[in-house]
Amino acid sequence: MKEQPKIAAKCLPNIEKPNPKIPVIGVFTPCDPRIDEASRTRVRNIVGLVADAISGQVVLPDKTPVPVVYSTVLVDGEAQADIVAQQFRQAGVNILVCAPDTWSFPQLTTISLLQQFPKDTPINITCGNSGPRPGVVYAHAVAGAISQYGKMVHLNVGSWPDTGMMPKMSQPTLTALIDWCYAAVAVVGLKGRRMMVFGHDSMGMETALSHILPTRNAFGLEFTRLDMKLLADMLQKGAYDKNELKALRAWINKHLGKRLELKTDADSKRFDQSLAMYLINRNMMADLNAVGGGFMSQLEWGSDPRGIPLPVADAMESMFNSTFDHNGPKAALPFATEADAQGLLTMLFFTYLSGGNPPLFMDFRKVWESWEIKALAKKNGIKLSPKADYIMKGLVDGNNSGSAALDWAAKPGTAVSKIMEGVAMPLADEGYFPGGGNSVTFMTPSGINGIAGRLAYSCLTNKFTMIWDEATTTEVPKKLEKAMCNLTNGSWPHTFVVPKYASMVEYKQYPPANHFHMTWDLPVARLQYWMDLTGVQNSTPWAARPKFIEGVDRPEPLIHLINGGENRYKSLV
Repeated sequence: MKEQPKIAAKCLPNIEKPNPKIPVIGVFTPCDPRIDEASRTRVRNIVGLVADAISGQVVLPDKTPVPVVYSTVLVDGEAQADIVAQQFRQAGVNILVCAPDTWSFPQLTTISLLQQFPKDTPINITCGNSGPRPGVVYAHAVAGAISQYGKMVHLNVGSWPDTGMMPKMSQPTLTALIDWCYAAVAVVGLKGRRMMVFGHDSMGMETALSHILPTRNAFGLEFTRLDMKLLADMLQKGAYDKNELKALRAWINKHLGKRLELKTDADSKRFDQSLAMYLINRNMMADLNAVGGGFMSQLEWGSDPRGIPLPVADAMESMFNSTFDHNGPKAALPFATEADAQGLLTMLFFTYLSGGNPPLFMDFRKVWESWEIKALAKKNGIKLSPKADYIMKGLVDGNNSGSAALDWAAKPGTAVSKIMEGVAMPLADEGYFPGGGNSVTFMTPSGINGIAGRLAYSCLTNKFTMIWDEATTTEVPKKLEKAMCNLTNGSWPHTFVVPKYASMVEYKQYPPANHFHMTWDLPVARLQYWMDLTGVQNSTPWAARPKFIEGVDRPEPLIHLINGGENRYKSLV
């Protein structure tokens, strides 16, 4: 046997600063090889039109558009499937959109291409309800085939003109596709990423535990777990840019003025320590390419008198969750107070699904039924409108000393200077926080719509469940607002939340933890698509909510139906 020449292995060049893997959406189309050239040209046009329609419409939390590529190679059979698969691999494609407009042969086309990608690659089939060359017939055939062999696929049978060389999809078709793309990006974009959390589960909150293995298996996410002593040491050593600390403090002083409560020089020094914690954590998370973080605080950091209590982290936590700081606009970086890992996951997923909208971290604090609000108003001589939403439904007073994004002090789109006019930073409650420092407080205005919810985990099923509802913020008369806030903690941020479908009795009984979270402008379908792709169980136990709301909910995927329903299917995977 002839000796083969020795070939040296290739040494790869070094990388100074690694960039996280980014999602890339690839659009392709199968085609019937037997049809006329005009129909084939129409199909090529459609794949470009679909790709262009979603390009720039799906963004990461830092507002970077997700790349969209497409191939004009029509997947007639296995050879073309190999070509497109290679094109997509070279382009880094990890999300697939199939846009058929003709009949073809499922196994020879889409399935042959799909099998060349990892099993968990998200795939969507979007088509018009076409008659002449029935792409919709192909869509049903291939979606059924993929579902039967156990892979999740989402079918979006929409509408575009049956004839014409440049058919434009309808807006509802595009909206459904964009919602799915956001869900796929949240799945793919977070795989292999990490969250940086200081401390263990605070105050023995089992609902806040970092479920390391289930989180890794379900979402591909890692926890970088650090001891709070490291942060205390870095704070003591001054491991931050002193000039930047001055700039950050000057920015706070400019916007808050006397609303930053400082009675002594010692108060001022403690507040600077809180701001230094923000800079230290920010730099550490940047070094780790972390997508989120958390800080335990209670009890060891700032509440246990056996040690040396240190200042609260409220300002730090609020700034991480905000879309701005002293350096200008920035991505919201979900950050959980009390090292609440499941709260962090909830906020992280909501932030990705909304394209970077700021998360709100709240205690599920005081649930006000309508009769309770009326009784308090009567006691204080306040007249209420019987048609007010909080009278019709009641409300939840969501408030927690930390982690509320500053953006929630005003309506979406408000200028930073105006947002900050509604923010104050009073001295922290010494009973809770003997280490001192400053809380953050504001009152969220009414009329902000979004989703409020919370992720939960069960060791019996080894599954995560999202308990959620659509929700709107509301306002009550100022005198009543003050009385209600003072019944909980007047110096903390407050958001009055009215759920859309849950009654107050249901809302009181079904929260999976003492914290819940809200993100504005998050479409329901996006959340549902994401739950389908991750296997997260979908829980809306509200008697008033229909099972399916057309135009709001995503159509349930076929794989659920042929396996006994959504939760039964998810128990199998």
